[in-house]
Amino acid sequence: MKGSPIRLKQKLSPKAAAAKKLRDTTAAKTPARKRKKAENQRIGQRSDSDLHHSGSGAPTRISIKNNRGNFGRGTTKE
Repeated sequence: MKGSPIRLKQKLSPKAAAAKKLRDTTAAKTPARKRKKAENQRIGQRSDSDLHHSGSGAPTRISIKNNRGNFGRGTTKE
């Protein structure tokens, strides 16, 4: 049986993992990300759709398939 194509954890050296953690934490704590996160928590998550912030910044509900599949363009070139 083949393994899952989805890797849940990256294999990074301890130094690289620490640097990634710092980058991710810094990105998550920007004022814009904090506002979007708070807004998403107020709206609430549902199991049948994702919340997507459009170019204007307004959140819209879209299908999980579209949001995670890059709207039909795939994710290999992101």
